[in-house]
Amino acid sequence: MGHDLMTYCCGILVREGLVMIGDTRTNAGLDNVSTFRKLHVFEEPGKSIMALASAGNLSLSQTVLSMLNEGIENPETGERERLTDAPTLFQAAQRIGRALRMVHNMEGGALEQADVKFDVAFLFGGQIAGRRLRLFMIYAAGNFIECTVDTPYLQIGEHKYGKPILDRAVKYDTDLYDALKIGLISMDSTMRSNLAVGLPIDLAIIRRDSLQTELSYRIEPGEPYFTDLRERWSSALRAAHMAIPRPPYANIGKK
Repeated sequence: MGHDLMTYCCGILVREGLVMIGDTRTNAGLDNVSTFRKLHVFEEPGKSIMALASAGNLSLSQTVLSMLNEGIENPETGERERLTDAPTLFQAAQRIGRALRMVHNMEGGALEQADVKFDVAFLFGGQIAGRRLRLFMIYAAGNFIECTVDTPYLQIGEHKYGKPILDRAVKYDTDLYDALKIGLISMDSTMRSNLAVGLPIDLAIIRRDSLQTELSYRIEPGEPYFTDLRERWSSALRAAHMAIPRPPYANIGKK
């Protein structure tokens, strides 16, 4: 099982703001499951708010994070550029991509020899004063795509189980806390179908134009709301499938 399947993170960008959700499960072998924060928030209230979630190889994502905190030298200007100094979110996303490419140049060969895939991806969202709230997904190669109004979410890691609920339920006009609820249902769907993704779950909510975190929270095992959400979603799905008539195909073809 690849390390990329050890994580599920999603970002949902609606009219009112941004929801970021990430699990904390990581795995260095079957019996060695531990918890690492994969969702990091960089906040300068009134100036900028940025949230970065990572999936994939933990040592690679931590190296990228350290480089972004310490600053990467820009070969053209000689200046050290840190993530939080970027004048626009787009340029901040470019800096993450540049850090990824630098780590790939440093580590890629050694990893290949050890037969380890260079496997890491980031979700990066936030807002800088005077500019709009944005959400990007940054690939291992350092290239990235931006979240759109038409598909107001992005996912990294083990995304296939959580995707159907997001596709059906999330629209750009969805209420911010409804978006959080749907994101948590997509996390539950992923956890049920893949044991490698698990609690605790970190989440952050950034309201548009507030330039600060409205909510930063960790859901621990046994937390009442999430436990209730899981049970209600399961029974709602059972009730929905019971309410649909059985297929009438049994009698077709019988003479």
